[in-house]
Amino acid sequence: MILQTTTGTQYDSVINNCKQLFLKKAKDYGTAWRILRPESITDQIFIKAQRIRTLEEKKVSKVNEGIIPEYIGIINYCVIALIQLELTENDPVELPFEEVERLYNLKIAETKALMEDKNHDYGEAWRDMRVSSLTDLILMKLLRVKQIEDNKGLTLVSEGVEANYQDMINYSVFALIKLEAYN
Repeated sequence: MILQTTTGTQYDSVINNCKQLFLKKAKDYGTAWRILRPESITDQIFIKAQRIRTLEEKKVSKVNEGIIPEYIGIINYCVIALIQLELTENDPVELPFEEVERLYNLKIAETKALMEDKNHDYGEAWRDMRVSSLTDLILMKLLRVKQIEDNKGLTLVSEGVEANYQDMINYSVFALIKLEAYN
């Protein structure tokens, strides 16, 4: 029980940092991301995950940013994807700031609840995993989402894209906790 409280507190700390950045960008740029098609959001997340993997393997960055900002980017782009799944083409491109914040909070609350359920069932196994394994799981989830998108959203027995985006958020939060960025 103590670990779950710690996990919940650490989770909230990571998400608070991600949310603050997201909201600052929403003030700067509005919701220009609303123009992105689902496939474009998936590809943006893929670029970030692939960069993390490259940095993990090469240990050298030519751009003056490490992997922490990339995990934050994955989290925020996954939230964008989850919001886009809820909205339709009839919804405006520019959303009011308060609505953006409400949707962000809603999608994170749903995702955290999923994490708590899975964390209970898996016994916090992620704590014994390597960060590189979390990166690989994110990349695997991205390939699954790409396949589902290529299949026009149709699946026979698999979970849909929403669950995959939620898992990517949770894996990214776990990676950031393990990197001790939020302890």
